[in-house]
Order: sequence, then structure tokens, then C-alpha cells
Amino acid sequence: MTDMPAHATTPLPIVLAGARGHGRWHLANIRRLQHQGLVRLAGVCELQPLTDDELAAFTGEMPEQSADLGALLDSTGARAAVICTPIPTHTDLALTAAARGVHLLLEKPPAATWADYARMADGVREAGIACQVGFQSFGSHAVPAVKDLVRSGAIGALRGIGAAGAWVRDDAYFRRAPWAGRRRLGGTDVVDGVLTNPLAHAVATALELADRGRAEDVASVETQLFRAHDIEADDTSCVRVTATDGLPVTTAVTLCAEEAGEPYVIVHGERGRVTFWYKQDRVLVQRAGHGPEEAVHGRTDLLENLVDHLARGTALLVPPERTGAFMRVVEAVRTAPEPTALPRDAWFTRPADSGSGVRRVVRGIDATVAAGADTLTLFSELGASWARPREVSTP
Repeated sequence: MTDMPAHATTPLPIVLAGARGHGRWHLANIRRLQHQGLVRLAGVCELQPLTDDELAAFTGEMPEQSADLGALLDSTGARAAVICTPIPTHTDLALTAAARGVHLLLEKPPAATWADYARMADGVREAGIACQVGFQSFGSHAVPAVKDLVRSGAIGALRGIGAAGAWVRDDAYFRRAPWAGRRRLGGTDVVDGVLTNPLAHAVATALELADRGRAEDVASVETQLFRAHDIEADDTSCVRVTATDGLPVTTAVTLCAEEAGEPYVIVHGERGRVTFWYKQDRVLVQRAGHGPEEAVHGRTDLLENLVDHLARGTALLVPPERTGAFMRVVEAVRTAPEPTALPRDAWFTRPADSGSGVRRVVRGIDATVAAGADTLTLFSELGASWARPREVSTP
């Protein structure tokens, strides 16, 4: 019997870079795993240190804090880092960790540009460290279950994959950080659009269920990018990835929904379909000769999977190469023409669901994004009055 590595029986020391905003979720998750004895929060990297109140759950075992990730990794002896910082900083911080042999959980999107993604992936590979990209939906046990179902021929030959997301975000959402809603900031690419950040999971999960998640699986990318808000980036968009074997993977999403809904992916087969609500781990199978079958699956946490990988060699759920096709989409969005401002009669305002702000609602958009996923077509092909074919970009 092979002896377990020493770190398999002691908590893995971790540094969290970016502990506010979405980083609060990671802070709570690290606390959960620390309570189980799997990890230990050794350090927090923030420009402004966390207060005692923000670290109340860690009383008696307070982590070291610094704005310098490299110095913090050196002083704490951390073996892993969670990076949840602004998108343009991901690559340099990941390489800072890699240079020290520190393993990574890197938030999505892994980078703002293809060049930065390639630089990060090369650095990780050369350093020989483990890197997990933070697409939490890949941890759903529904993903392998749906892929096995498709491979078995249960819904016939695969015809395509569609994804839809109708979310609500108010004006305050685009003021939450200097980079929010920006395509670039101070000459640096940010690419904070609906396809590449808030509803990036819809794009990446669709590609994963298509089993075409690697960069080399992509033949072409068509984008149609629009905005109702006064921002640089897109808030209502669609994309169609055509795989090298011709399979279409279409995603239609908005942050200007009439009513907020659960995002989902539809796997279209010749004799049926599978719908996967990826935030709920819920699957609905509809196929010829059978009644509808619904199931809710479990989920493996990505940080827990990383710890298990380091302790026992368990396969990583989201290594960088499984996000290559998604990064082709990010690059297509980045290099596409500037998002088209929707005409004033295409949207209206409502009070924000909370607070004193307002939100913009694109008329009929909930049905439009659903139709895109259902028919694998782009907004212009669906006849949306504000979408014209000339706005399609295939970098």
C-alpha cells in the first residue's frame, strides 16, 4: 500500500487573493473546509486589509494579510492560492503563484485575452503545478451523467447545444467596481460582458456538455453583442460556436430580463432533449417513447476537488485546457465590433428589485433568449428588430 503524502493528513495552507465581492463566497467556503480539517486559511491578499468583523469566523486563527501576493505566499508557506481578483490581474497573479510552486484555484474567466490565457497555461504547465479554473458548474454530477446519456444514444444523434440565461442587474451592478461593464480600462483589456463574466457559465457549460471544450474543437465563433445600459461592454448578447465537426453550440443571454430566471443548457438530439439547470444541478430528460424524467444531482466543490487532487491524485474537474474553447469565445467577444446600443424604444426602466436604483428591461428578451437556445439561432435570425446580420462577427 502506497503511503499517503504528508499533506494528505494535515490541512492545506491556502492564501485567498481577493476576499471581497465574490471573494466573500470563497472566504466562507474556505471556512467550511477548514472546519472539516481539509484546509487552513494562511493569508489574505487585499489592497485594504479585511477587518476583524470580516474575519470573525476565523477568530483565534487569524490569517496573515498583505497587498503583495508573492510576499504573502513566501511568508505563509502556502501550498495553494485562490485567485478572485479583477479579470485583468488573473494571469500575472497566477504566474506569481506558479513561480513559487503554489497550486491554484483561478476564478473565471481565467484571463481577459487569449494571449494572457496562453501565457498563464504555459506558465502553469512549466511550473508543474495544479490549476483549477472556477467554473463551478463543472463540479455538478449532472455533467458526466448527461454526457453518458448522450453517448448511450438515449436522445439519438446530437444536433446541437443551446444555452439561455435571463438575469436582472440594476445600475448599481455596473458601478460596483471601476472595471465593471468595461471592455478595457486604461488601455488594458477587461472584457466584462454578459457572455464572458456574469453568464460565462452558460457558455462554458454548453461547450462542456457538447464535449467540445478545448481550443482545438472550435472552427468559428459568431457574436452579436448589444447593450441597453450606458456601459462599454455587452449586457444582451448571443454567440454561436461551430465545432470542427460542424456541431453548433449557441448561447443567448441578458442582464436585462423582464423576470429573473434560472440559466440552463439544452442538449438537442434527433429523438429528444436534455435540459440542465446548472445552478440547481437539475436535469430533465424528454425523449421519444418515454415520459419526462427529472433528477437532481450532487455536486463536488472545486476547491475540495483540488485538495483531493493534491492528496490522492484525483483528476481535476476544470484544468485550463478544458476552458480553451470558452477562451476562444472570450477572444471573439474582445475583438468583435463595439456592442451596439439598443434603440431607446427597445427597452424601458423599472425600479431595482432592492435599493433605490433602477434597472433596464429589454422588451421581449426573456422569450428571445429562450428561443435562441431552443432553435440554436442568433438574435438576427430570430427576427429581433434591433439585431441585424451585419452585426455578426466571426474573428
